[in-house]
Amino acid sequence: MSEQPSRPSKNGKPGKPYRRPQKDPVRILAFEALRAVDERDAYANLVLPPLLRKAREKGGFEGRDAALATELVYGTLRRQGTYDAIIAECVDRPLREVDPPVLDVLSLGAHQLLGTRIPTHAAVSATVELARVVLGDGRAKFVNAVLRKVAQDDLDGWLAKVAPPYDDDPEDHLAVVHSHPRWVVSALWDSLGGGRAGIERLLAADNERPEVTLVARPGRSGTEELLREEAAAPGRWSPYAVRLAEGGEPGAVDAVREGRAGVQDEGSQLVTLALANAPVEGRDEKWLDGCAGPGGKAALLAALAAERGAVLLASEKQPHRAGLVAKALHGNPGPYQVIAADGTRPPWRPGTFDRVLMDVPCTGLGALRRRPEARWRRRPEDLEGFGPLQRELLSTALDSVRVGGVVGYATCSPHLAETRAVVEDVLKQWPSTELIDARPLFPGVPDLGEGPDVQLWPHVHGTDAMYLALLRRTA
Repeated sequence: MSEQPSRPSKNGKPGKPYRRPQKDPVRILAFEALRAVDERDAYANLVLPPLLRKAREKGGFEGRDAALATELVYGTLRRQGTYDAIIAECVDRPLREVDPPVLDVLSLGAHQLLGTRIPTHAAVSATVELARVVLGDGRAKFVNAVLRKVAQDDLDGWLAKVAPPYDDDPEDHLAVVHSHPRWVVSALWDSLGGGRAGIERLLAADNERPEVTLVARPGRSGTEELLREEAAAPGRWSPYAVRLAEGGEPGAVDAVREGRAGVQDEGSQLVTLALANAPVEGRDEKWLDGCAGPGGKAALLAALAAERGAVLLASEKQPHRAGLVAKALHGNPGPYQVIAADGTRPPWRPGTFDRVLMDVPCTGLGALRRRPEARWRRRPEDLEGFGPLQRELLSTALDSVRVGGVVGYATCSPHLAETRAVVEDVLKQWPSTELIDARPLFPGVPDLGEGPDVQLWPHVHGTDAMYLALLRRTA
């Protein structure tokens, strides 16, 4: 390692030789991912894979390096609220006055100290070296001073200091301890119901790394093929699901690379299967996915439709997302069509379809395991924007299905304002519609509640918190 001439000290005597900072590719990559999430409102699951791929192409970046970088990024994002509360106790200014890049480095350091098994000295020294590279020597000294304060206690000790007592403010306590915004804690608790134990389990599940789940697309691949992958295991509930072991790389699976299988949460598969298997009266030939992007549910629906001689129309408003749908459906064994169209102003005639899936845009609070940054990005007022759109899309779906046909209203949010409230409001406008009990269409899945709709939960079912209501036109 090259050294520059020593810098003179304040008393005029030679100081220590200046040492160039050591570049750690793992931590630099993690920092770059966090900056992209913060600066560009990017999602880590979209930013991180190309960064990892680029690092591998340069060489010297091994599987364990990728695993550490992934843990640093996702762990830091999941526990951001907790780490912010702790860091705030260790700095001499309001946290909003700390430059965002500095705060990202501090959060990375806090996660290594409090959320991993990296030794204290290594966590501090590696983070300070990162700060020297990406922030400069001056701000690296600030990082060093703050992290030494953070290192004086473990996570439990810090939580005892920074989280208000549960008895004084249950929601604020849970928000700090489990790193969720208070309004999200409140909304999830309202939807889940029950006492402290259930909401604690749910919030804890949101902070766990989810399994990678594959879907075997009927007619194109089978679970027996996917189970030949190393350390693969059958899904818990879906007959088309296969779970990969931690660290499994879906891009290395031939069937995924060729589009015969895909990556799809088991909850998403179950919702799709329930709509496909719901009883309809009369013909069963024309299916619609009215909000098809990016194409996971549409690909499974198209494959199921092909097995029954039915045709799927996949509609997506955004042209670039419609392109993703087309890519996901490419090679489907039966006929299908993909169009770019606004689901609230559909180009098809009323009463055209026998089955309609409307997986509406939502806050995504049911997928916080996979998109941890969403919890910090969403605001309560977002519901005001989604609500009217969700009601309009469900109304369009009911207008699009024939009498005797079935509509599936789905969201990846358990928020009551996006689930039952929407369905109840729209049913008032469509009196010739009945709710179908969806629970029998989730065979073997326990704890589905009182019905007739279904709400899945990460801590109960190991899936995203998908919601499904099935509605049949009666007249």
